[in-house]
Amino acid sequence: MTMPAVSNRRRKLRHVAAVLRRRRRRFMVELPLIVGMTLLWGAMWIDFSAGNLVFGFLISLGIVSAFRLPPVHLSGRFNLWQALLFIVRFLGNVVVASMNVFALAVFRGRRVRSAIVGVPLRSHNDLMVTLVAHTLTLIPGSVVVEVDRRSAILYMHVLDVDTDEEAEAFRASARATEAGLIKVMGTRAELDALKKEDA
Repeated sequence: MTMPAVSNRRRKLRHVAAVLRRRRRRFMVELPLIVGMTLLWGAMWIDFSAGNLVFGFLISLGIVSAFRLPPVHLSGRFNLWQALLFIVRFLGNVVVASMNVFALAVFRGRRVRSAIVGVPLRSHNDLMVTLVAHTLTLIPGSVVVEVDRRSAILYMHVLDVDTDEEAEAFRASARATEAGLIKVMGTRAELDALKKEDA
């Protein structure tokens, strides 16, 4: 085999190795998204059997491969204790809000006034903004109507808000939810900024 042929072969092998490395890196970046989609698949079917999860994983892998979705950037930290506290607080908020909405529907009916409240978030990370928006929407009495990605402001439709003070109280509650999520899985910089804010 001539020297140019050997050189070409080595160049091709290096190119293939580089492509494989890029694909492996891309897969590792997309893996949290694929795992999340797999769990969502199981939740949709209310079936977390191994067969259904494997099928959901393959479907998620196919979707991520076919459509160029933006990568999900994780902070690299997860605090299990803060996650448990957050879940307990979230469930408590859901119970209290459900009772409030029930009372409003029974006793005040159409006289209930609503408002659109802008909630400026601390984090500009797409994943964090999405988690905060979904969490707040799952609590009865409020729903996200718009997200301003550039300024990280959630615009929420909120029941029983009639004054500026009530709007500010909801805003503080929503930012407390964001703070809880930052403690669970926010970046180190977001956590440090939150600690300075608390201090």
